[in-house]
Amino acid sequence: MPTGTVQESEERVKFEALVEVRLRPGISDPQGATIERALPALGFDGVTDVRVGKSVRFVLEAADEAAARETSAAVTDRLLANPVIEEAEVHLL
Repeated sequence: MPTGTVQESEERVKFEALVEVRLRPGISDPQGATIERALPALGFDGVTDVRVGKSVRFVLEAADEAAARETSAAVTDRLLANPVIEEAEVHLL
């Protein structure tokens, strides 16, 4: 019998993540303000508080849903959102 240990291969599952990033309340949103000013001229009265954000979708492989959420949150915190001025929400689809 060999003396080395055999590692069981961990089955990984693909998860699709959707990250929604938006400016924190109180942070100026010039894109949102421009859209809001243009809406009445296009016939859309009564639309207020327009905020512009971004959404990012990606597929990742993980052992389970908890690991997928953890990895998605780490990607978001380290790369996709600036926590000083933005807030982000991670969804697994």
